Amino acid sequence: MNSQKRAELVAFLSDLVRIPSPSTGEKAIAERIMAEMTRLGFRDVRTDRIGNVIGWIGPGSGPVMMFNGHMDTVLPGDPGVWKHDPFGAEIEDGLLYGLGACDMKGGLAAMIYGAHLLQDAGISLGGDLVVACVVQEECCEGTASRVLIEEEAVHPDWVVLSEPTNLNVSRGQRGRLELRVVAYGRSAHAATPQLGENAIYTTARLVFGLELLASQLGNDETLGPGTLAVTHIASSAGSRNAVPDRCELLIDRRLTLGENEAKALAEVRRVIAREGVQAEVEISEHDIVSYTGYKCHTREYYPAWVMAEDHPLVTGTVRAVKNRLRRRPRVECWGFSTEGVYTAAVAGIPTVGFGPGDPRLAHTTDEYVSLDDVCAAAEVYAQLAADILGTGVS
Repeated sequence: MNSQKRAELVAFLSDLVRIPSPSTGEKAIAERIMAEMTRLGFRDVRTDRIGNVIGWIGPGSGPVMMFNGHMDTVLPGDPGVWKHDPFGAEIEDGLLYGLGACDMKGGLAAMIYGAHLLQDAGISLGGDLVVACVVQEECCEGTASRVLIEEEAVHPDWVVLSEPTNLNVSRGQRGRLELRVVAYGRSAHAATPQLGENAIYTTARLVFGLELLASQLGNDETLGPGTLAVTHIASSAGSRNAVPDRCELLIDRRLTLGENEAKALAEVRRVIAREGVQAEVEISEHDIVSYTGYKCHTREYYPAWVMAEDHPLVTGTVRAVKNRLRRRPRVECWGFSTEGVYTAAVAGIPTVGFGPGDPRLAHTTDEYVSLDDVCAAAEVYAQLAADILGTGVS
């Protein structure tokens, strides 16, 4: 990448970091991305019904490769604990700091410029490259990609997710399930608690049982163990001097291969039965409205997926990294959840991950990404698309 292209890429990434883009609040960043795609010569640049930004490179026929990345970020938390302004895009020693720099605006900028480098290279393509910048991944991963594929009729033959991998290759991830448990008691005056049944005490017994369950979950050679964590507890009562008659907890359940929603539900129901308490468990659901007004009903179940290490898309990505970066990348699996829960696990589309940034920096204060790595990732994206879609130099 020449110095001019690098400067343009860094300027664009800086703009992305300076624009706040919480889930359902991606309108401003979507507009900036559309403007950049248009300036760089993408065709058919538009937003879809849920607010995803889509731009195309290629002849308009043949197989389709998708570069997929999300525009939204988590919230910054207390800005006072950041040494660098979360929206300042400050650059020090080749590192760009800011909310979403690693997760995953560095990847967004790299995949857009990777498509641009491909176009500039004069490669005659036998198929299309579509760059999809999706919404709401942080709160309901896979939903936006489902809309793109099922409702907008964009049908990729391969998907490359630009989530951070430290320039290594990811071929899968554990699934995710959020469970809601409600325990019931009987209210009484707090001065005579023996007349009631405290739902908090009931919940405490369940939490202990869930802690024991967490050590007995499945394990997979590739994806590792399933996990369980109680992440929220809240009780309700008629007043603060009344015994609570209801207590709710949320469980974050990470699913390895061989685990699914039915198995996870059954495990928690066995804990409830063993404790002999009145409680019920269900999969969490919530409604969310995108910045375009599109109403999403989300059921919080996201299945695990993994690609074979010798799948052509995996080996092709490894080869592209070797050709551009002169090193062999590690082939790993992500520890977090991505749009692959839909593209790979539901739609069955070959999916692989590659992107700049250290995954351990996601959702942390003073998040940053290496500018050298962002530029390197753009070159790898261009190489990979050329290898798969290219038919020769025009």
